[in-house]
Amino acid sequence: MGLFSRKGKDDAVPTDATAVAELDPGETDDATAADFTGRPVANPLGDEERARIATALEHAAGEGVDVDDLASIGAHYDAAYRRWSDEGGSGEGPEVVVETYAVAIGEYLARHSAREWAVVTDVFGTDLGLVAARADTVVVPHNLVGARWMRGETGWVPGVVSHLVSIRPRPR
Repeated sequence: MGLFSRKGKDDAVPTDATAVAELDPGETDDATAADFTGRPVANPLGDEERARIATALEHAAGEGVDVDDLASIGAHYDAAYRRWSDEGGSGEGPEVVVETYAVAIGEYLARHSAREWAVVTDVFGTDLGLVAARADTVVVPHNLVGARWMRGETGWVPGVVSHLVSIRPRPR
């Protein structure tokens, strides 16, 4: 699903619903792809996904990121991107940076908006995501971070993530 997603990374997954519906379920790692209706499907986290989140959060904390502070998340993401791009690829590569900051952003959303972590499957595949209680919206943080990484964008985290919080605020 995500640009740097761990699931289906080596598989060429079609990007339109018709092509996905024609896949043989044995040829994809997404068990629901053949039955996919077009709406994202959210399932509870399993132990593997919880461990993945915990690992990325530990890495973020080790970098000094405060996942309750968008300015901290944004500044550290921007610094990680610059280390990689300005210094000829030194520092951690895209997969580590995208994973770390996608999970940091996802955790911020889980703590500060009316969304919770889930395993989300859509026409593009399966990845960690956040869903609203009524499951009418889905946010896939790996897509947010991965797309901006590929475009070389910095300075976007506080504005984008605070907007996502504002459209689905946590009830008080």
